[in-house]
Amino acid sequence: MAPRCWRWWPWSAWPRTRPPPSESTQSRSRAPVGLSFCQQFSTQEQTPQICVVGSGPAGFYTAQHLLKHHSQAHVDIYEKQLVPFGLVRFGVAPDHPEVKNVINTFTRTAHSDRCAFHGNVVVGRDVTVQELRDAYHAVVLSYGAEDHKALEIPGEELPGVFSARAFVGWYNGLPENRELAPDLSCDTAVVLGQGNVALDVARILLTPPEHLEKTDITEAALGALRQSQVKTVWIVGRRGALQVAFTIKELREMIQLPGTRPILDPADFLGLQDRIKEVPRPRKRLMELLLRAATEKPGVAEAARWASASRAWGLRFFRSPQQVLPSPDGRRAAGIRLAVTRLEGVGEATRAVPTGDVEDLPCGLVLSSIGYKSRPIDPSVPFDPKLGVIPNMEGRVVDVPGLYCSGWVKRGPTGVITTTMTDSFVTGQILLQDLKAGLLPSGPRPGYAAVKALLGSRGVWPVSFSDWEKLDAEEVSRGQGAGKPREKLLDPQEMLRLLGR
Repeated sequence: MAPRCWRWWPWSAWPRTRPPPSESTQSRSRAPVGLSFCQQFSTQEQTPQICVVGSGPAGFYTAQHLLKHHSQAHVDIYEKQLVPFGLVRFGVAPDHPEVKNVINTFTRTAHSDRCAFHGNVVVGRDVTVQELRDAYHAVVLSYGAEDHKALEIPGEELPGVFSARAFVGWYNGLPENRELAPDLSCDTAVVLGQGNVALDVARILLTPPEHLEKTDITEAALGALRQSQVKTVWIVGRRGALQVAFTIKELREMIQLPGTRPILDPADFLGLQDRIKEVPRPRKRLMELLLRAATEKPGVAEAARWASASRAWGLRFFRSPQQVLPSPDGRRAAGIRLAVTRLEGVGEATRAVPTGDVEDLPCGLVLSSIGYKSRPIDPSVPFDPKLGVIPNMEGRVVDVPGLYCSGWVKRGPTGVITTTMTDSFVTGQILLQDLKAGLLPSGPRPGYAAVKALLGSRGVWPVSFSDWEKLDAEEVSRGQGAGKPREKLLDPQEMLRLLGR
């Protein structure tokens, strides 16, 4: 049967449950001469034009799946930054270079002759989602979680209080955070939250600067850390040890951090040994490591290392931020008031509630690491502000056929890069199933040709992947003198000048 001639199917016609996995779409034979234009060209017969918004792990993994499993698909990746790779570049800690090796995979995807990168394009401002939908057979939103959850407590606006996201962006070279300039002249910092990002920022604050000199940390951040007076970092959580969100790798790094000792109160771990017997193995191993560090006598070498340590970190449980306390002149943060909490409920319903007691913890730096959140990208795209995600069913955006999502904007800011990989492959597979089932627009679509004309008329200069490779070479060259893998470019205007724009 020849394909039907329509532009969009109603949402009611879309499958509500995930169909079984299918093989890559196979080209059908051409329709006989004499049939209508739209009967001759189905999206299966021609090149499906697909665009992905966002060039972090979700975007690249989605593109990779589409290119691998459809031999004709063309994928354009749009990115608001001038450079690709999202949180791999701007979120992964500089002392975790092995995690960044995934960039090699993404680069191979970008080098495909059926893939193109268009940086320096802000979707929702420079081009609307509707304009992308008009130009492509399908659009995938993979733009991540670029905002942070606010503390929503008095004093949050004081100098000395930063989101962990901004702090990470500062030492990782995110252009919008390059002038953050945190004051590290205090002796105590407090990190609110007990996830991997919280441990990342604590570790970077306490790592001897000479251990960071050969990483891709920015020179400005390295200079500030060399002058840092921070000696103690408290990592504070609303709930107990059993509910921490960090993983064993990050905890082990903290315990083994040179020149640093842990401050762990054995009383915080009473009864934990019995309670972890039935928990899943990864969580059990994490708790066992915590218990050993808190309750067992260290070995001779470790005891000597801790005795000579000039810096320290500690975990504080059952504490919820209530107010950032100002200095006497009111000009900056000087402490934080914490509400003492207890747990109510069981299982997933467990929550921390205040007991009525409070304690004040002096500090000159407060880093809030209570979670990232996504922003709405365009008025035409549904968005759930409470959950911070685009409403979707396995990646299909609710009530908007032809629009998909993957990554954090699909499921929320949870998991690691491999979690995002799996999630993005699912979205890619769902899109290809819809394509094969004839649920996407029929007829040819202009793809980037139409968007390029729009951008040109609006004075927007997209950056190609070959442009990025010129910037990459410049960064590598600047880093070589200092023995670093690269010295990141921080100023978008300088990047454009280097590209002759």
